[in-house]
Amino acid sequence: QVQLVESGGGLVQAGGSLRLSCAASGRTFSNHCMGWFRQAPGKEREFVAAIRWSITDYADSVKGRFTISRDIAKNTVYLQMNSLRPEDTAVYFCAAGSILGWRTYEYDYWGQGTQVTVSS
Repeated sequence: QVQLVESGGGLVQAGGSLRLSCAASGRTFSNHCMGWFRQAPGKEREFVAAIRWSITDYADSVKGRFTISRDIAKNTVYLQMNSLRPEDTAVYFCAAGSILGWRTYEYDYWGQGTQVTVSS
């Protein structure tokens, strides 16, 4: 059974940092795209960042502040979030798909999400 499990969320003040992790099990995702999405209350789920092999892509709203990386051996992907803003508050989801994309339908596997709250 394929599972993606996020961790590392929490409450942080504006300007602070958090590092999210997504551990995959049930299969290897070394050739898959791994992505991060987020969903704030009352809003649609939106793309944050993705990585496939050494290629990365970011939403404009997080460029220069967030960094996505992966450890193939650990089957884990990370999202380092710096200079956090209140508008970054959302549930963050990890996802895996066959292509590097920024649409939710391009991803086949999803985690349950981890809450990130940024206070002003």
